[in-house]
Amino acid sequence: MEYLMETLLRGFEQGRVTRRQLVQRLALLATAASAGTVVSAAAADTKVGEATYINHVSYQVADYARTRDWYADLFGIKAVFDDGKRKANLSIGESLIAVHTRPSPDTPVVDHICFTIANWDQDKSVRETVGAELKRRGLELRPTERSFLINDPDGFEVQIGGKDQ
Repeated sequence: MEYLMETLLRGFEQGRVTRRQLVQRLALLATAASAGTVVSAAAADTKVGEATYINHVSYQVADYARTRDWYADLFGIKAVFDDGKRKANLSIGESLIAVHTRPSPDTPVVDHICFTIANWDQDKSVRETVGAELKRRGLELRPTERSFLINDPDGFEVQIGGKDQ
């Protein structure tokens, strides 16, 4: 519990968590702590879904084409998608690196990480079950056309979905 509180405070101090998010998450932690082992046992028994692999890691770079070519030259990674303007998806086995030209000349930024959930594409009830469990855990759920977006305890964006995102 102490570690989670320290992580939240550090995120707030570093500007990754807003004051509102900090208060909400601290209140959630206090509620969970007051529930004691009942919450811990319930959380251990129910997982959101089985992540089968990292679908992709997405980040913003100064020049997507330069980054695409660097990975191709260094590791032999092939582009499986390239819009020819600002984005390319590079295949590494079952996973992807998605590189986007960032809108400003600031430092490169990791946008998010995406996990593929078992049977997401084959069984439509998986999406409903995952969504219900995320809400039960008090996470802010942001649905997209084919996935869900949530934030981890440090405010980092996590995407959850099927193989094709």
